[in-house]
Amino acid sequence: MAGISIKGLTKRYGKLEVLHGIDAEIKDGEFLVVVGPSGCGKSTILRLIAGLEQISAGEVWIGGRRVNRLEPKDRNVAMVFQNYALYPHMNVFNNMAYGLRTRRYSKSQIIKRVQEASEILGLQGLLERKPRELSGGQRQRVAMGRCIVREPSVFLFDEPLSNLDAKLRTQMRVELKQLHKQLKTTSIYVTHDQVEAMTLADRILVLEAGNIEQIGSANQIYHEPATTFVAGFIGSPGMNLIPCRLEREAAKLILPNGGQLELGMIPKGFRGSELIMGIRPEHLTLNSLLNGSPFCCIKVSVELMEPLGADNVAHCSMAGLEQNLVSRLPGDCPVAEGESLELAFSLQNLQLFDPQSRERLPVPHESGGYEAISSLAG
Repeated sequence: MAGISIKGLTKRYGKLEVLHGIDAEIKDGEFLVVVGPSGCGKSTILRLIAGLEQISAGEVWIGGRRVNRLEPKDRNVAMVFQNYALYPHMNVFNNMAYGLRTRRYSKSQIIKRVQEASEILGLQGLLERKPRELSGGQRQRVAMGRCIVREPSVFLFDEPLSNLDAKLRTQMRVELKQLHKQLKTTSIYVTHDQVEAMTLADRILVLEAGNIEQIGSANQIYHEPATTFVAGFIGSPGMNLIPCRLEREAAKLILPNGGQLELGMIPKGFRGSELIMGIRPEHLTLNSLLNGSPFCCIKVSVELMEPLGADNVAHCSMAGLEQNLVSRLPGDCPVAEGESLELAFSLQNLQLFDPQSRERLPVPHESGGYEAISSLAG
């Protein structure tokens, strides 16, 4: 096993720069998930670490060794691809053994390693089958087995579950997590699926347009998003982001519909007058369910309901706001499209962002968050 150090990693294709000086430290044995939208540079990072593409600037260190000029075969990394990349004319055993044969391992070593990997992955009864005789999940296990037998220092996963159906993806996520606990090999996993990121990662790296937006644990990324991009991207649905105005003298937020929220204090270090207010959908609930608790309320109209069984996702319009507000309500809430509602939330669940830098403003956690004063926001 080995830690990975990425210093100023930059990649250019001609005049187009797709990675802009990435810095990250991945600890020995850590499972880091790189998440972001399509085209943000996630897979490029993996390919540069693996040596499949040339680094334009910066350095990659694996296990204390600078690998910029090393060939892929000399970096001791193994990569699992989205499309499995199995040899169709070979059976499972030979697909898993192929890399060992090219490295001139003895027959007994090959048999031992393939058998051990097949036991870990539950492939013992499939070693004589060809890839066409396997399900998608079984093929992905074979692709992982081909990497495991090499006993690499680093695993690189490039969206390995994206070709699987939803149920199988959930099963494979569990198996991947158990596999990492067993092998404890340093792993970097690329995905655009935030559920995979939240459930698999020791830490998450959120990437946008070739820049790191935030690195942290799943809880940190979710509850303390560094930017509006992270707030909107992480979470299903993402955080509601509402432009508003700060009335400094009274420490009030003026919402697009003219409603007012009393903060009780000015956000620390903020000097402007325009703000972005963030609130998670699960923190927006029906005022009628709160039994007079000190919550703030927003008047909305229900545009669309998405029944999800245990939950109902309500897409609501608010006067003066271009995009809909999204609320995650209990599945047994009797809410209908076209209905007018009062959605309530606690100021302790409020996030505030600077609209210029798009960065999150510090919340006074030491005092329990912003004061939860009852008020009607329009």
